[in-house]
Amino acid sequence: MATMAKVKERSLLGLKDLSRDEIESILDRAAYWAAQQEKVVPVLNSRFVANMFFENSTRTRFSFEMAEKRLGAQVLNFAAASSSVEKGESIYDTVKTLESMGIDAGVIRLKPAGVLQELASKISVPLINAGDGNNEHPTQALLDLFTMKKQFGTLQGLSVAIIGDISHSRVARSDLWALQKFGAEVKFCAPANMAAPELDAPYVSMEEALKSDVVMMLRVQLERHDTGILSSAEEYRAQYGLTEERVAKLSKHTLIMHPAPVNRNVEIDDAIVECGQSAIFTQMSNGVPVRMAVMERALM
Repeated sequence: MATMAKVKERSLLGLKDLSRDEIESILDRAAYWAAQQEKVVPVLNSRFVANMFFENSTRTRFSFEMAEKRLGAQVLNFAAASSSVEKGESIYDTVKTLESMGIDAGVIRLKPAGVLQELASKISVPLINAGDGNNEHPTQALLDLFTMKKQFGTLQGLSVAIIGDISHSRVARSDLWALQKFGAEVKFCAPANMAAPELDAPYVSMEEALKSDVVMMLRVQLERHDTGILSSAEEYRAQYGLTEERVAKLSKHTLIMHPAPVNRNVEIDDAIVECGQSAIFTQMSNGVPVRMAVMERALM
């Protein structure tokens, strides 16, 4: 059994406290896996991984499962809706049960923020954060960095505008903390009721945000905003949406990104999702080698 210190080293709970060197190591390994021609390289063929999703997900869960299976791991998929959690069993008891059955690592998504750190301190297998509340989404940020680095060659000095519902976005937080370690300039653009003033990044106008090297749109979570300004999708699109008219004014080198799922014709026009400057589906593709690197780090 690995020591708790070793387990902690192999876990990926967030990027805020992860060093630049460690992040760079993951990105370099992701580049190795991205270059592999073989669909399956069974380096984890004797390892068991549980994907534990206490919050619904499609892209993230399938991306992790694809990564794990490409590495030859044995995969157990678990959804809270069909589990004992619905009957009152605690998250800790559920994870502890799977640990007791012999899993070697767990990928976990949680609705409440702050639970994962405490959980990791009590579990003796590496845990990978697949999104915890509005706290962090480290593998999404890693694939975002991987996509940017592949496009521009470096992250140093890159200007990145993150536009939308910052207050509820774990992606914005992980991206901010990771990009700042590499010397990128991160700025936010959001209506007042979607801002997160506690985060260390300046807020700029939509016009200023669109001058950036990378324009990252976030999913608008209008269901969480029943008061304040911009109460309709139409109003949001008019003021903060990446419309065809706004894209026409972008620099030709500007990269358009979005962590998905996309609200088409709200935060981004339908015609823009797959335009030449869009990296939205490229991000999804890059998620697999990035998560392969993260799983390999956890289990090798």
